Amino acid sequence: MSSILAVKNLGFSWGPNTVFQDLNFSIESNQVVAILGKNGAGKTTLLKCINRILKPETGTVSIDSKDISELELPELSKMVSYVPQSIMSSFPMQVFDVVLLGRRPHINWIVGDEDREKVSETLRFLNLEDFAFRYFNQLSGGERQRVIIAKAVSQDSSIFLMDEPTSDLDLKNQIEIMKKVKTLVSNKANEKAAVIAIHDINIAARFADIIFLLDEGKIFSKGVPEEVLTEKNIERVFGVTSEIIPKTRKNPMRIFIKDEISTNEEMVKKNDKK
Repeated sequence: MSSILAVKNLGFSWGPNTVFQDLNFSIESNQVVAILGKNGAGKTTLLKCINRILKPETGTVSIDSKDISELELPELSKMVSYVPQSIMSSFPMQVFDVVLLGRRPHINWIVGDEDREKVSETLRFLNLEDFAFRYFNQLSGGERQRVIIAKAVSQDSSIFLMDEPTSDLDLKNQIEIMKKVKTLVSNKANEKAAVIAIHDINIAARFADIIFLLDEGKIFSKGVPEEVLTEKNIERVFGVTSEIIPKTRKNPMRIFIKDEISTNEEMVKKNDKK
């Protein structure tokens, strides 16, 4: 099976500060991939390099075997949709019209019936029909986040890049949104994938097919959640102790965070690994 997304030798720095270097990975269709790591590990920066918001210093990003640096922006926008970490807007636009903006890459001159139907379909799929004619600037943070996710879904791209898509959501909506993303991506009739930068380790363990664990500018570990999210790896990367409750037929894998590790103890353990 060919990769829907391929990253080769990717590197990025802010001035003299290296964020990551020599990143290499590929993602297949119908996969939800979670990117985990400490603050400053480069999760958001990586998403922005994949989306061409930022230009990497080295390496290439290819989608459907096409180098994104060679694509026109409208073509790239049909292939990638992006949910940013924060959404600020004071403009009084109705939710339906905000979601309709996701159709912009597909619209030539005027909005067609197909575009309006796609927006209505997306609002139904994400249980946002009651929000359609409310004003975006009057919504709560969590409500805005759900609308921006809807905008990304209506864009009907191959790859969804999501930066902390559940950070402002209440517990029920966190699960509901992730279930919807999983349903959308895992549908074999579609060639889609989702790459999600997230801090919630239990959401990642429950919904991700593959997890990338970023640390010190590299992918420290990657694979299925059970292989990556071990007590040893969590301690090494996040500096905390934990207890893993394995997945059963009825319950997802769960991670209980116990306590932080002192800075001195953490440094000793990291040096022992080198």
